[in-house]
Amino acid sequence: MTSEFGKVGVLFGGRSAEREVSLMSGGGVLAALQSKGIDAHGFDPAQRSLAELAAEKFDRVFIALHGRYGEDGTLQGALEQLGIPYTGSGVMGSSIGMDKVMSKRIWLSHGLPTPRFIVLDSKTASVEELRKVPDELGLPLMLKAPHEGSTIGISKVTSAADMQGGFELCAKYDEVVLAEEFIAGRELTVPVLGAGRNARALPIVEIRAPQGNYDYQNKYFSDDTQYLCPAPLDDALTQKIQTLAVRAFNAIGCTGWARVDFMLRATDNAPYLLEINTSPGMTGHSLVPMSAKAAGVSYEDLCVEILRSADLDLHSSKDWKPV
Repeated sequence: MTSEFGKVGVLFGGRSAEREVSLMSGGGVLAALQSKGIDAHGFDPAQRSLAELAAEKFDRVFIALHGRYGEDGTLQGALEQLGIPYTGSGVMGSSIGMDKVMSKRIWLSHGLPTPRFIVLDSKTASVEELRKVPDELGLPLMLKAPHEGSTIGISKVTSAADMQGGFELCAKYDEVVLAEEFIAGRELTVPVLGAGRNARALPIVEIRAPQGNYDYQNKYFSDDTQYLCPAPLDDALTQKIQTLAVRAFNAIGCTGWARVDFMLRATDNAPYLLEINTSPGMTGHSLVPMSAKAAGVSYEDLCVEILRSADLDLHSSKDWKPV
């Protein structure tokens, strides 16, 4: 089995704000692949050049990078040029998935539910524009840097007086700030594996963070956050959410694997799409391995399955052809 993969590079670290998380993810993936007898080697694009990557002559690579320069289509384009098969979505799927605003626009065009939103320019948004946002979206509301992940560049606004400070925090990370309607309810996430009509959803994970604050600390380091997997939902609602996750995955043009995040509105159990992660975390606290375990798939076997999906033909034939 292991010989089919040849020499494998595990790309982790990188230059994004999520570097530290990526180092944890990549370390876990590298150890898992090596434990399966795969000839896997770590490679940090922040410390080594693309020329060095080409010189390594990897037969395929596992992308364990998060955020910019690894999850946003830029690296995927370079790997296409080098002819190196890679895990995850292709150039377009990665680029769209990394952009919360574009993801929401595409989901809306497919009739998929996502919270109402307003896009604000980080440099030119006026005090008057900021003042109008709570009037339109209501309070509380969320402010987000659309190209960041791992809860970096995000602020919950509970009063109009909080708008300026929350906006300035998010504006540090991005050229635009996404103002989003707050959906009160349960936080859920659904991993998806495969591509096109073969895409399948794994068990749903429900996240219950202290005081409902699923921030960077509670996401990666705290033992106080509770995870329920499979999420305690009835069969019909489970099926509805898993189907919606696969539709969201395919609408963006994703392939290989991803994780789709939801809010389930408390008043009526209506699911709302928040974002999609095309290179999800693979740390000890990460949700894709947790979901896979509930489906009877070990961390090591999950890494091998994802690695097996690395296929340049898959990217070129499936990328940006929604099902």
